[in-house]
Amino acid sequence: MGRIQSWLSAWLAAYLSKQVTRNSIPTATYVQLKGALRPGDVLLVEGDTRISIAIKYLTQSTWSHSALYLGDNAGLGQSDQGEPHVLIEADLERGIRSLPLSHYRHSHTRICRPVGLDDDDLQRLTRYALSRLGNTYDLKNVFDLARYLLPTPPVPTRYRHRLLTFGSGDPTRAICSTFIAESFQQLRYPILPLVRIVPANDPDCDDCTREAYRLRHHSLFTPRDFDASPYFQIIKPTLAPGFDYRQLAWEDRPGSGRPGNPALRKARIR
Repeated sequence: MGRIQSWLSAWLAAYLSKQVTRNSIPTATYVQLKGALRPGDVLLVEGDTRISIAIKYLTQSTWSHSALYLGDNAGLGQSDQGEPHVLIEADLERGIRSLPLSHYRHSHTRICRPVGLDDDDLQRLTRYALSRLGNTYDLKNVFDLARYLLPTPPVPTRYRHRLLTFGSGDPTRAICSTFIAESFQQLRYPILPLVRIVPANDPDCDDCTREAYRLRHHSLFTPRDFDASPYFQIIKPTLAPGFDYRQLAWEDRPGSGRPGNPALRKARIR
């Protein structure tokens, strides 16, 4: 029975990892993306596989995947073409692996940057991520994968997030956002922490209160949470080098009334 279950889980993982759409359009060039990334950044990806469609629906978000950028000097090795591996991610079929940035050169991505990390923090983050290399996706329960066979399950919005609860909780296995969230929690860096208002215990102020933070369990995080987090900056690669809209090369001249300007075409019809 265990052998059949393992085979079925592997088949489902391969099926759900197949590309089914090509709607992901990058909003920055590969050169711009490469120049904007820094070690410690979280790269969110709009995936195009079967499981990506389900995750985007369940989280009501553009983002279905996440990877951690560690840079050229992280010791992740290189591809057969000699390109350095700079990203580390949890892949449904291959587990936690490293890969080159060019893997996502044609994808719609977003850079989420933690604020205030020093060199020691980055080293700790890198060491922890490297220690997880080779760990596999949790395929212990075939039903964890079978739920994604229906990309848009007919459940109320408030219950959709619960459908993302994945796996047996085995600490040697991980999914993409869970693995990255756990990496940052090694530093006690906040993503979307639980916040309670508690007494300030100030002898000069009986009514004073303070905020008390508590880490949310790493298994509850999804890719969109890095985008929604108030503790990660959103980096736009097209703006990083200094954007000047006046330098854009528009196809039509201002006021020319050429077909390239829909607003002028409507005015002419009137």
